[in-house]
Parts: sequence; structure tokens; C-alpha cells
Amino acid sequence: MSVENNTRLGVLLMFGTTFVFAVQDGLSMHLSSTYNVFMVVMVRYWFFAAFVMTISAKKAGGLRKVAQTRQPYLQAFRGILLATEICIMVSGFTFLGLVESLAIFSSYTLIVAAMSGPILGETVGWRRWIAIVVGLFGVLIILKPGLGIFSSYAVIPLVAAFMFALYSLLTRYAARQDSSATSFFWTGVMGCIVMTAVGAFNLQNMIITDWILMLCLCLTGATGHWLLIRCYEVAEASEVQPFTYLQLVFGATIGVLVFGEVIEANVAIGAVLVVAAGLFTLWRARVALT
Repeated sequence: MSVENNTRLGVLLMFGTTFVFAVQDGLSMHLSSTYNVFMVVMVRYWFFAAFVMTISAKKAGGLRKVAQTRQPYLQAFRGILLATEICIMVSGFTFLGLVESLAIFSSYTLIVAAMSGPILGETVGWRRWIAIVVGLFGVLIILKPGLGIFSSYAVIPLVAAFMFALYSLLTRYAARQDSSATSFFWTGVMGCIVMTAVGAFNLQNMIITDWILMLCLCLTGATGHWLLIRCYEVAEASEVQPFTYLQLVFGATIGVLVFGEVIEANVAIGAVLVVAAGLFTLWRARVALT
């Protein structure tokens, strides 16, 4: 198969990945509006950990080999950080809805670019710094501070964006010594452990229809991660990374059509600035590598 065909397939897989993750966001929002967030995320992680361990067992050397790492504290922190970020983001869905939460959260790529210097020692040129500033200005437009209608809840997805950006950078840092399979294993297992420790104290009875939705939530998580793994297997990350913004498009569509949300003008304008700035930083990063 040619590189061009690989890239085309990678884009299609990323298209499917972002759609599945957007559906997962919608299911998380629905369930967390009725049940405790910690419980919802805990059950989701049970399924995710089982999925991770199944994949890891099929690797050469099995679970023991995949779990080996020279940086256990870093890997454990990554797993706990992502689980915490998911809880915060799902809480944001319940307070703000999908449209505004995802619009703010999409700024994480800009935060990654800004923090890649101090954490990874990468060079960020003046063009990317301008794009970062423009993107953060877009976030301010979404937040509307100083206009008397600023919601403190809008800080929730912004905190989640910072945490996910840090998680992404630490994942890249961990990749200097560990394989992606090892990082994936620690992400699922540590997340499962910490969420079980927290969620076990927040159990609630669920009606049968919501258990069906919970099963769908778990299946979308496993499917989304499988598609993402396949995506990066067949195409370069730099080629498909810009299409991750489709999750904002799909999520906003679900928010409007399913939950009756309204896309405010400031959210639309701010999101356009954030996405445009993010795409520019991704493009500049790709140019710097060529």
C-alpha cells in the first residue's frame, strides 16, 4: 500500500475516531446529568482497562513485558492525570453542555505548543507564539469575561484542557524510554485503579435503559481507542492530527440536535479562532520537522 493510500486511510480512521469520541461525550453528558460522575467514569474505566489488558496480552512477551517500565512514577501519574481530567471534563458537560465545553477544550493543542518548550525542550518560534496568543484570545471570546454574563463553570473545560495538554506532553516524554503499548497499558490500569478507589463510594442504582447506554459508552471508548491506534499505525501523526478538530464539529452537532443546545455567536467566533490557530501551530510544527 502506498504512503498516499496510508494517509487517506489514516484520515478516514481519524474521521471515525472523532465521531465515536463525540458520541462518547454525548453519552457521558447524558449519564452524568443523572448519576454520579465518579461512578460513570469508574464503569467506563473498568471496560477500558479490560480492553487495554486484552490488547497487551497479545503483544510479544504478554502483559509482563508490556507493563515493564523504567519510569513507573511518571506512568502512574499520567494515568491518574487523565482519569482526573476525564472527570473534570464530564462535569463540564453537565454544567455547560457539549458545544461550549468542547469549544474551550479544543485549545489544548495551543497549550501543548506553549508548554512543549519547558517540558520537552522543543523550540517554539515567533509565528507559533502569535498563533497561540490568537487562539487564547479566541478562548477569551468564548468565556466573555467582564461582560456581566461570564459563567464560572466555563473554567472547568479550560482546566481540563490544561490537564490534557500536560498529559499529552508527558506521554511524549515517556515515549523516549517506553513503547506506546506500555504507556497505553499504564493509562488504562492506573485510571481503573484510581477511579475504582473513588467511584466505589459513589455507587447508585441505574435503570435498565441507562445500563444499556452505559454499555454503549464503554463500547464507544474501546472502539474509539482501537480506531485511534489503527489510525497511527497506518499514517503519520502529523498528517492526521489536524483532523482531531472534527470532534468539536461532531460534538457540537450532537449538542444541537440531541440536547437542544444553541451555538452562541461568541462561541462560534472564538472556536473558529482557536481551531485556526491550532491548525497553524500543527502546520508550523510539521514544517519545522521537514
